[in-house]
Amino acid sequence: MPTAPRQVIEPHDDSPDEIESRAELDLHLAAGTLAGLTVQGLRLDTDPPDLSRVEVAGALFVGCRFPSLDVEADLVRRGAHVVPEFVELPYPTSPSVLYTADELARGFPTEGFAGMYDTVVYRHFLSHGGAMPEIREALAQRLHDSGIDDGLTDATSRWIATHGPASVVGVMGGHSELRGSVSYRLAATLGWQLARTGRLVVTGGGPGVMEAANLGSYLSANQLDTLSDAIDLLATAPDFRDHDAYTAAAIEVRAKFGSHDADWATHGGLSIPTWLYGHEPANLFAGRIAKYFSNAIREDTILRLARGGLVFAAGRAGTVQEVFQAATKTFYLTDGGSGPYVFLDATFWANGVPELLRSLLSGTPSGDQSGLVHVTDQVDEAVRLLTEGGTG
Repeated sequence: MPTAPRQVIEPHDDSPDEIESRAELDLHLAAGTLAGLTVQGLRLDTDPPDLSRVEVAGALFVGCRFPSLDVEADLVRRGAHVVPEFVELPYPTSPSVLYTADELARGFPTEGFAGMYDTVVYRHFLSHGGAMPEIREALAQRLHDSGIDDGLTDATSRWIATHGPASVVGVMGGHSELRGSVSYRLAATLGWQLARTGRLVVTGGGPGVMEAANLGSYLSANQLDTLSDAIDLLATAPDFRDHDAYTAAAIEVRAKFGSHDADWATHGGLSIPTWLYGHEPANLFAGRIAKYFSNAIREDTILRLARGGLVFAAGRAGTVQEVFQAATKTFYLTDGGSGPYVFLDATFWANGVPELLRSLLSGTPSGDQSGLVHVTDQVDEAVRLLTEGGTG
C-alpha cells in the first residue's frame, strides 16, 4: 500500500496557535512551552524531540506519530490531548497543507493510473462504504477533511489579505467536455486571462471545463500560442475515461510547458475536488488542490470562496445545481456580497437558466440583484465583467 504523500510545509506563521512544521516546533521547544497550541501532522518518531521538559498543558497533538506509546501516555498525563494518526490508512488523517499535483500523481510513472496515490485512495474509499462509511473510516475521513479545511484557510487567507475577497473567481462547467473542444479552449483562455489580471482561479478540480480553467492559469506566464500548443497536445488524449493516456498527457504538458518556480495562486490557481468522483482522473494543473472526501463541504467551500464572481461554462445537471446553490448564498447574503454570474456560451445557455436566475435574484431581501447575471460568448467580456470592480 503506498504511503501518504509527504507534506511539504511552506514557511509561514499566519496561524500562530498551530505548529505545522518541525522548524516551527523547534522554535516553540526552545521557548519551553507548547501549552494551548496545536501540533498537527508531524513525524515526531523521526529524530524524536525531547518533550519531557516542555509545558504541554492544553496542547493538542493531532495526526502526529510518536516514537512510543510511553511518549503519548506521558503527554496525556501532563495535560495534553492526543489524537493519533490512523497509520494503516493510505491517506493522512491530519494533513497540514493542501495537496500538489505531484503528490496526487505519485506512483503513476511506475504503476500507471491504477497505482497512483489518488487512485489508491479512491479504491480505499469505495471499499470502505463510499459516501456511507462505517464509523472508524468516517472518523478518519472527517479528520482528513478537517486538516484540508485548515490548510485551505491558511492558503486562501494569505491571498485574500493581500488581494481582497473579490480577487477569487470560480469557474464551473461540465466534467465531460473533451480536451480541444471549443468550450475547453474558451475556458482555458478565460483562466489564462483571469490569472494575468491577478485573479485566483478556483474550480471543482475535475476534468473538462475545470481542468481547462486551471490549465489556463497554469500557463499564464506564457503566450497564448503556448496555451494553444498545450491544448493540442492534451487533445491527443481527449476523454478522461481513457485514464492512463489522459493522465500521461497532462504530465507531459506539465513537464514541457510548466514553470515549477511560479507562484501557485496565479499559475494554476486552486482546485477543490472530491473522492466521491474519484473515477475522474485528477486535474493536474491546479497550483494547490484541496481534495475532500465530503462532496457537500467541497461544493459549499468553492462557492463561499468565489466572492469575485462565478463563470458557468457549458455544463449540465451538476453545473445547474451549482448555479442555484450559489444563488441561495447571494439571495440571503450568506457570505456577504456576490460578484457577477457570467454564463459563457450564449447558445448553450439559451435554455432559460439565466432568466430563471434573474427572476429569482430580482426579489431578494436586500433588493433587486438580477443585474449580477450576464450571458456572453466573449472571453474578453467575461473577464471585464469579473475585473472591472477591482479586487477589494
